[in-house]
Amino acid sequence: MADRQEGRLSRPARNRPGSRLALAFAAGAVALWATNALVGKTLLASHPVSLVQCLQFCGATMVFALIRLIGAAREPAMPRHAGLVAALAPFVVGFVGLVGTMILQYVAFASMSVIEANLVAYTWPLMVAAAVIAFENPQRPTVLGLAAALGFAGVVLVISGGRGHSWFQGNLVGYLAAFGSALCMAFYSILVGRLAVSADRLLLPSSLIGVAVTLLWCIHDGATLPAAADLALGLYLGAGPMGLGYYFWSRALKLEDRGKVAVIAYLTPIASTLLLVLSGERLTMTAIAGAILVIGSCIAVGVERSEAENHV
Repeated sequence: MADRQEGRLSRPARNRPGSRLALAFAAGAVALWATNALVGKTLLASHPVSLVQCLQFCGATMVFALIRLIGAAREPAMPRHAGLVAALAPFVVGFVGLVGTMILQYVAFASMSVIEANLVAYTWPLMVAAAVIAFENPQRPTVLGLAAALGFAGVVLVISGGRGHSWFQGNLVGYLAAFGSALCMAFYSILVGRLAVSADRLLLPSSLIGVAVTLLWCIHDGATLPAAADLALGLYLGAGPMGLGYYFWSRALKLEDRGKVAVIAYLTPIASTLLLVLSGERLTMTAIAGAILVIGSCIAVGVERSEAENHV
């Protein structure tokens, strides 16, 4: 009995350095993600979405390649007898999580109000909560379900009240793309921590595919190379929010499986929405109420999951 109690008491102490590192990685990801919508909005004002995305994937590829080059020598090779499913799973998770999330998010940014698209796209924590309720038998499913339902009610208010009092004043394609982006990020967040593959090995192939796809898209649109300042902003979107942001978030999820990092990640819509408002974006009172519900429910879901998992 004493040994068991000692084991229970010592386990948090052993995990504490990893938990602190995970929280640091998560905070870094959130700080970078918070700038994504604002910088993206700036570039989309004068450039097609295809060019912005191409620059973004180029910047991310450079970051992932550099991280891969530095860490390749320390990473064990994948066993040769690994099955086809085991070999394809990291590719699918990386492709959906990176390429799917970012392309759909920027299609939404280009099709509707950026501040509304940003709020809808950041409902992915609520989608993760719904998956937890459905598949993981949480301790308090009613609390999680209520928080998620309030968040989705907030999305309804954002959509219906973002510009006036009629439904879907923005582009329907934009709303669908924003929801699709959220689904892709939820899928990635649920599965990435369960893969025994380093974040750079997971994301580099997907970013290369993203470069190829968006380059063809640029050629189709007849896009031309932007001025130096916009080129730097586009590469920052790739190296910062996409490259280091995804890498930090993936590392955090692999280091900490108790849900604590989720609380920090759910602060992203607060920071990004605040930056957009400071830049001149506006919401009606109805949409503001919806935004409060979305952000508040995200934080509530994160806190509930963290507290519940800490008692396991």
